[in-house]
Amino acid sequence: MPALLSSLISSVSRAPALAVSEAAGGLLAALADLPDPRARRGVRHRLTVVVSAAVCAVVAGNRSYTAIAEWIADVPAATALALGMASDRRPSEAMIRRLLQAIDPQLLTAAVSVWLTGRAAAGTSTSRRAIAVDGKTLRGSRTTDAAARHVMAACDQAVGVILASTDVDGKTNEITRFQPLLDQIGDLRDTVITADALHCQREHVDYLAERGAHWILTVKGNQPSLHSQLAGLPWRAVPDATRDTDRGHGRREIRTLKVLTLSTGIDFPHAAQALQIRRRRRRLDQPKRFTTETVYAITDLRVHQAKPAQLATWIRGHWSIENKIHWVRDVTYDEDRCQIRTGTGPEVMAALRNAAIGALRTAGIANIAAANRHHARDSTRPLALLGIT
Repeated sequence: MPALLSSLISSVSRAPALAVSEAAGGLLAALADLPDPRARRGVRHRLTVVVSAAVCAVVAGNRSYTAIAEWIADVPAATALALGMASDRRPSEAMIRRLLQAIDPQLLTAAVSVWLTGRAAAGTSTSRRAIAVDGKTLRGSRTTDAAARHVMAACDQAVGVILASTDVDGKTNEITRFQPLLDQIGDLRDTVITADALHCQREHVDYLAERGAHWILTVKGNQPSLHSQLAGLPWRAVPDATRDTDRGHGRREIRTLKVLTLSTGIDFPHAAQALQIRRRRRRLDQPKRFTTETVYAITDLRVHQAKPAQLATWIRGHWSIENKIHWVRDVTYDEDRCQIRTGTGPEVMAALRNAAIGALRTAGIANIAAANRHHARDSTRPLALLGIT
């Protein structure tokens, strides 16, 4: 693993508890360590300037190289100067495109995550950190000769910030990229890693044990023997440890969690507790028609290390990467129809969207679409959000 990547992301776990106003000015400083892929000769616009301007444009809702270039061309002279570019010499669309197609997306994600984690540090709780691991296909990057790019990311559940990402090329799959992804995060001690059933692998839990991390893994049909063992446990005799009810989006959902301590009979290393999650849903206009889903999971956390309510929070929080990041990129930024396909462009644009979403989340903003419109109405607002003055 490159030393620079390690040094960038290891800072995430050791980020000091800065006040938001103090940490907010760190984006340009964090980007200063990002390697510039261009030859030194003939460079007119510094990489930090172009990338910062691109993040500002994405915060304002822009979705393509052309839209980013138009935003930069249209901002007033004072805004251009604040970004670090001459008002009469601004980067062209071609220059922006060539640069963003060549940047290393992992290093960009690392640099931005250090800054965002520092911004959020003052407001986060002191409880054990949870990181959700999940993948997403960039559907618009598909060509006639190549499959769509696939990116796997690690997201801080509480903050909604992407801490690390890695490309999953067509010659491999998410399973083989699990360890390289988490290798980018310097300190995983006492952190809880949540992942879907694909990552319920013995090699993964051995790796997490070596890193001092805990885990909660869903178990489904890809592990038929383990799933059968869990389903065969005496769940009927186990009382509900937690029960939650939610109402929204035209439906009502009741979630229950049962927890069973494991001693013998489960063939999986380091497993300490088995979990049964049951979800009952009904549409509000069909009060007598319920659908029930039962899911099993295992964890190495013991009874004294996490209460059932905390386990339920982490299990539900695993979907934070889907709800807070992937859904917003698809619906608000229309990522699946983005046809950027050359070089590292698809992954870099995803990283820019993650940066914009993370900056808005750490500022306490929940409605990203409304925030895009708000920041689009005044070119100084994205700069203020990113601490650029």
